[in-house]
Parts: sequence; C-alpha cells; structure tokens
Amino acid sequence: MSPTLTLHRGAADQLAANLPVLTPLTVQGPSRWDGSASQGFTATFVGAVTAELVLVLTDTDFLAAAGGALGGTPVAATAVLRPALESAAAGFGSGVLGELREEDVSTLLADPETIIYELSDGLRTAGWFAVRVRNNSSVEGANSSRHDTGSVAAKLGRINSVEMTLTVEIGRTRMSVRDALNLEPGNIIELDRAAGAPADVLLNGRLIAQGEVVVVDQDYAVRITRILDVAEGLG
Repeated sequence: MSPTLTLHRGAADQLAANLPVLTPLTVQGPSRWDGSASQGFTATFVGAVTAELVLVLTDTDFLAAAGGALGGTPVAATAVLRPALESAAAGFGSGVLGELREEDVSTLLADPETIIYELSDGLRTAGWFAVRVRNNSSVEGANSSRHDTGSVAAKLGRINSVEMTLTVEIGRTRMSVRDALNLEPGNIIELDRAAGAPADVLLNGRLIAQGEVVVVDQDYAVRITRILDVAEGLG
C-alpha cells in the first residue's frame, strides 16, 4: 500500500473507532460511493497536509442519543462528530481542523481524486468516509515532517484565515449520567482545581496557555500568564 493510501486508511480507521455508535464499525475499501446520499459533514484540515474530510452517514439517529441536550437544547450533530473527525485528521500530522459543516457533498465524492472508504456495522453500510488531498506531494512526507517544527512553522501562513475555537477552562469534574440529570438550580458542582489556580486556555481543544480570569467592562476575560510549549500542551 502506498504511503498516501496508508495515511488515508489510518484516518478512516481512527474515525470509525471514535464515532459514538453502539455497534463498532469496520472500514472497507478504498471503494466507490453509490450516490445514495448527498448530505454529509465536511471539514478542511490545513497543516503538514491540506485535505478535505467528508463523512456521510446512512443513519443519524445515534447523534441525538450521543449528544443529549445542554441546558435543554440538543447538542448539534457537528459538535458530536467533531472529536471523531479530529482523530482522523491527527494522522496527517501537525495542523488545524477547520469548522465542521453539514452540506451537500456529492461534488466532493464524485471527484476522481477523492479516496472513499465504506463504513460497515457488519450487516449493512453505515456510511462513507472520504479524503481529498490538495497537495499529494505533502502526503508522501507527512510522517517524516510530523515533528519537524521548522517545516511546520514555515507553513503557518497557510492557516492564518482558518477559524478556531478558543476556550477558557477553570476546572473539570466527572459525574454519572444519573447525577447530571438530577442537577437543579442552586446545586454546587466541585471542580478539580483550587480557588486562585490558573485557568487553562485551549485552542480547538488543545491546551496552549494558562491565565487568570478577570473582569473587563463587566465582561469576563482572561489575562494570559503563561504560554505553554508544544510538549506541555500535548501532555
């Protein structure tokens, strides 16, 4: 198998392993899209490789169960699927996965340069995962350049316009579904962080800095006190 197809297959395997489905999915292919569904989810990965990722699902009922509701509002399907797409994109090396969109994907899937894999639950086709790489020459060297910080830095200009989500986290906790459903106004949730400890600043879910929460013109803000290096952010 060529290095290109190896990367694509690895991305498909990671996606299948991280989709929040009840029945584990297996990856078959490369295969051909049968044209039965035109709506899907897409995201562009920009970094060591520039690629468009496509996910088509034949049944989306599991998304509502996996996402649940936050404050009475159902969690968007794109938010439920994003961790699986990020796992798939991680195999292409350093870079950023852009916004996940739900749209017509027929043109992408019909492109002869798009590599398509079938996702199966053992009894039927559960969907398709596809990758279209814009710069194939970069795919061949993606593994060798994955930890080449100089090479990555030289390409940062290519991702200047990619939108990312910046999150400030003051702490976490774990609770059972039962406890979460029993929450009522006035309940106190204890976090795993002491009062006065720095807040974490995450970029697309990756820890990049720490800071302190402040108030600016009656709005919350964060004052950066420490920028983490790559190793600390991955730890």
